[in-house]
Amino acid sequence: MILLKLIRESYLFAINSLLSNKLQTTLSLLGITIGIFSVISVFTLIDSLEFKIRSSINSLGNNIMYVQKWPWIFGDYPWWKYYQRPEPNIKDADYLRKKMKYANSVGFMVSTPKTVQYGNKKIDNAVTIAASQEYKDIFDFDMQEGRYFSALESASGKPVAIIGIDIAEGLFKNLDPIGKKFKIFGRKVAVIGVFKRQGEDLFGQSHDARILVPINFARNIINLRSSRINPTIMVIAKKGISNEQIADEIRSSLRAFHRLKPSEEEDFSINEISKLNSNFDGIFKTIGIAGWFIGGLSLLVGGFGIANIMFVSVRERTNQIGIQKAIGAKNFFILLQFLFESVFLSLFGGVIGLVIVYAAVLIATYGFHFELIMSFGNIVLGIMVSLLIGLVAGMIPAYLASRLSPVEAIRSN
Repeated sequence: MILLKLIRESYLFAINSLLSNKLQTTLSLLGITIGIFSVISVFTLIDSLEFKIRSSINSLGNNIMYVQKWPWIFGDYPWWKYYQRPEPNIKDADYLRKKMKYANSVGFMVSTPKTVQYGNKKIDNAVTIAASQEYKDIFDFDMQEGRYFSALESASGKPVAIIGIDIAEGLFKNLDPIGKKFKIFGRKVAVIGVFKRQGEDLFGQSHDARILVPINFARNIINLRSSRINPTIMVIAKKGISNEQIADEIRSSLRAFHRLKPSEEEDFSINEISKLNSNFDGIFKTIGIAGWFIGGLSLLVGGFGIANIMFVSVRERTNQIGIQKAIGAKNFFILLQFLFESVFLSLFGGVIGLVIVYAAVLIATYGFHFELIMSFGNIVLGIMVSLLIGLVAGMIPAYLASRLSPVEAIRSN
């Protein structure tokens, strides 16, 4: 009951300080408000950006190994040695498919921008993927209508295609695309399926604007060994097999197939999503430190502002402190009273800062369709930082108030 009464009195004193010194208090709390706004807005932007980037990266598949000529992350290895490597090819994929024990599925694909045409309607630079039958086992996607390639269509290289919803709308408008034939690679192909709309990720990756054809259809038209079409082998492991195990098996299998001696360097790269994610960890950590630095300056100013208010409050209430001590108030009671007041003042500024950030998030999300995420953790962070600043800023004024002599305090009036 005493603690509740103390909190209530401190709250009322804080309100009184706000009302009696409006300009001074407003200017002082502005520092806390700007500081909390700066820190939480930066972390909200970082969290939103990190979520989008990691979601986009994870859409490539956390458990998929990509065998390619070039690595996704360059080390100290000379670039010209990467350039001299051969491109992965269908024979490599076939060998891995036969020899690997840990692989659940091994696929091969190439991609290239192509112009597609139906009647007088044309789409330039449509991303065209030529892939083996295993494409459906490796990547997640749904069909809006139609079907996937049959094993016979893939093996024989039938001129068939599955198209994204954007391609369907661009070429066929209000027509049913299934069964329609359009031109690609200078050949006519029949539409047998349409991908369900996915929406683009941060890297612009989506099946919405893609065309998928069998690899055995494309191999008769384009050079599958060309570096311009980014030949890629995709390997997905069986359940219970780690990325390290599947990568080791790919490495040993391809080295054997390429007849590389133990002393020779590998002529291929094994890329995986976890490497990209770990690379982004350091980047976001650096951005976070920068966010604390930006907001920290404002928080420092706000802390001095709160401390200044508390020193003024102690000076104005010196006589009252003396009376409280004269009737039996203990030092810790006076100390807690001023500490609570400092914390309440700091919380006012912090809450205002959080409200401004929340309003900005709503405006950005619903007004400009730029989705931001203000997490519960960031809200708690804002409140905790405000509490900490209030405690630190109020500690010295509260201590000085608690150490005042009752007689001298009463005489000060």
